[in-house]
Amino acid sequence: MAKTILIVDDSPTMRQVLGIALRGAGYLVIEGCDGRDALAKLTGQKVHLIISDVNMPNMDGISFLKAVKQLPAYKFTPVIMLTTVSEEAKMAEGRAAGARAWVAKPFAPEKLIDAVQRLCLP
Repeated sequence: MAKTILIVDDSPTMRQVLGIALRGAGYLVIEGCDGRDALAKLTGQKVHLIISDVNMPNMDGISFLKAVKQLPAYKFTPVIMLTTVSEEAKMAEGRAAGARAWVAKPFAPEKLIDAVQRLCLP
């Protein structure tokens, strides 16, 4: 059975690029346009991995990550932050909130898929 990945990014183009790469690698994809929208889509179904942008309207990626880690069903779901933000302080904040990896945009799809495969546990 295919594993499910939640993509959270306010850019429709980025969600599309990620979706194509992930679906092409055999994953099921759920999309959220910001942290608030993505939280509403976490309704108890199994999500094997979350890929989230940092800078988004309504609820940014770090706030989203903190909220996800408060949900019992998703407390241990690995999260990759995919963003243009590369400041060490922001990366440290993300790690403290529970991010397992930090991938810089622009990214090579094959490198992202490699990271996904390493973190996407059954």
